[in-house]
Amino acid sequence: MCWWLVVRTSRARPLRAVAWGTASILVTGACGATSRDAASRADTIPAAVEERYKPETDEGLGASVAILLDNSGSMERSAAGDARPKYAVARDAIQAMLASTDSFVAKRPDVPINVGLYRFASAVVPLIRVRRYDRAALADALAAMPPPEGATAIGDAMDVARADLYRAGTFRKYLLVVTDGENTRGRSPRAVAEEIARRSEGAVRMYFVAFDVAADKFAFLRAVRGEVVGASNGDALRASLDHIYRGKILAESMDVGETLPDSGARRDDSAGAAARSSTVTPSPTAKKRAP
Repeated sequence: MCWWLVVRTSRARPLRAVAWGTASILVTGACGATSRDAASRADTIPAAVEERYKPETDEGLGASVAILLDNSGSMERSAAGDARPKYAVARDAIQAMLASTDSFVAKRPDVPINVGLYRFASAVVPLIRVRRYDRAALADALAAMPPPEGATAIGDAMDVARADLYRAGTFRKYLLVVTDGENTRGRSPRAVAEEIARRSEGAVRMYFVAFDVAADKFAFLRAVRGEVVGASNGDALRASLDHIYRGKILAESMDVGETLPDSGARRDDSAGAAARSSTVTPSPTAKKRAP
């Protein structure tokens, strides 16, 4: 005799069935059938198609950035060559990084820049969800962060922030993670990064800054067109953040060779047109040089 539990999820994942009293996990089955028969039938059932992410609003030019800051217990330790704890060094580095946004906005007020700030330890706390850049609000949120404690839920933080990026209204979307350790709680950042790459069709770029930890711990990012840079101390952390934020994210936002997708690509149809609308199409004249 056997019993089956069919579990449905709200995220369009494949149905799974778990058998109590047996050692096998099968896609589907029926009491009275052997495990071999059920497994044979399971092999013929196609996997559910994974849905593309769909923006919750019309998208245009500009950039949306979610900054994810490690606030786990290890950030209480001192940074290399610095008497201050790592969390204080990281906050100062992010403050300095955001200063470059002020000059960008002053030069290009027509290009919207959205920034969100999230802290993660055992749980993920959105301090400021992705919205139009507000330097004062971000500075206050950084200053008000509690002392570090708990585990390191990197993957969960990526998942939460990714959802907010699809509410921000820009084609360009970025996750910027600052962490000093490996994931110890919740979803694996590798699994989340791979899922984001698939379901966003590359529309979400992922950057990690490995602060006082070996960068090769996040080498999986290369497979999803992401990037990880190391930072062994406070000076290196500032340089790494500047390299990513000003040298890549803001620089890409200045690209005037972008055009809005055609009206057909903006329809929200079952074929995933909303996901196609998140693809930035270069203008054919954007890279022509004057004679």
